[in-house]
Amino acid sequence: MWSIYTIAALAANAAALAVSGTAEGFAKGVTGGGSASPVYPTTNAQLVSYLGDSTPRVIILQKTFDFTGSEGTDSGTGCAPWGTASTCQLAIDQQGWCENYESSAPKASVSYDKAAILGITVASKKTILGQGSSGVIKGKGLRIVSGASNIIIQNIHITDLNPHYVWGGDAITVDGADMVWIDHVKVQLNDNDPKFIAQLTKSQTSLIGRQHIVLGNSASNRVSITNNEIDGSSTWSATCDGHHYWALYFTGANDLVTLKGNYIHHTSGRSPKVGGAGNTLLHAVNNYFYANSGHAFEVGAGGSVVAEGNVFQNVVNPIDAGTTGGQIFTAPSTSANAVCSASLGRACQVNAFGSSGSFNGMGSTGFLANFKGKNVASAAPASGVVASVGKDAGFGKF
Repeated sequence: MWSIYTIAALAANAAALAVSGTAEGFAKGVTGGGSASPVYPTTNAQLVSYLGDSTPRVIILQKTFDFTGSEGTDSGTGCAPWGTASTCQLAIDQQGWCENYESSAPKASVSYDKAAILGITVASKKTILGQGSSGVIKGKGLRIVSGASNIIIQNIHITDLNPHYVWGGDAITVDGADMVWIDHVKVQLNDNDPKFIAQLTKSQTSLIGRQHIVLGNSASNRVSITNNEIDGSSTWSATCDGHHYWALYFTGANDLVTLKGNYIHHTSGRSPKVGGAGNTLLHAVNNYFYANSGHAFEVGAGGSVVAEGNVFQNVVNPIDAGTTGGQIFTAPSTSANAVCSASLGRACQVNAFGSSGSFNGMGSTGFLANFKGKNVASAAPASGVVASVGKDAGFGKF
């Protein structure tokens, strides 16, 4: 006979098994580990094994998996591209970066945790699901590469990835993958203060990273990034102002990326950066951009963006006017937005601005035809975005 405590424990586990909702946008239809019996790793080694093996899995995280110190530390000479003030990030000299790109920067001593440099490999057909507010990975990110596909990451918290240093470790890297859904994730690093702070760094695979989420140069195909919190509040940053510069970098070949319902705040650039290497089609819809001291969108060659129904509050520059070669439709008015109907199946929603700069230049519509026939996320009016994102975005919300 089961005790009432056993029954309660089983009920709690059962509640944690189900993914909340379904992917919207380009990765619609992703199933992750599907109906596989759930597994509950209790050690770092078990977590790594479950994530990387060839078996479809539903992996439930019920605790903090702390990788800090597990691979030792390393030290050496890096550089200080943004100065040596206590508020500035230093740079680890990964793959000759200080010599090749920042050769004029002062040299600096660096000491960092090795575990964070390369994320845990995630193989195909995996669901990674945090239970309540218990699913935390500390000191190591996740790495979805080399053809991995059909992956769901939901309701987890990634933290503590060498926040002092550029090239210190990415939270989530996707490079050469397909059908990836990243949902209700909070990405931060712990600076050993009572609060967590967001601070992300480098993509091991392409030297373009330092991001919260980075889609590398290889085709990452269909990716939906929804209801996440990208928190750039930082003790150290490349802009030395408490706002993290390296946030989201989307530069893959033939990528289709949905960015919906996310809270992206206290950043100073690359929020997101699109294009510059591949040809990424980005649908940015109903996101809340708050307190950006530099620029949000940076759209380079090969990048094509529809930005609609977003809110920009206290954002100095919604788009970096210095980037060229990309295309962006900024949904400027109800009359202009009717052009979306032929390709997106509906009119686009106007963006909203409060104490912010405005979109300028780079107005394009021809590329909208690339959305036709694809899974396109719905859009609500911008007037309700702050409330909905505040309620839903981030970790531990269900």
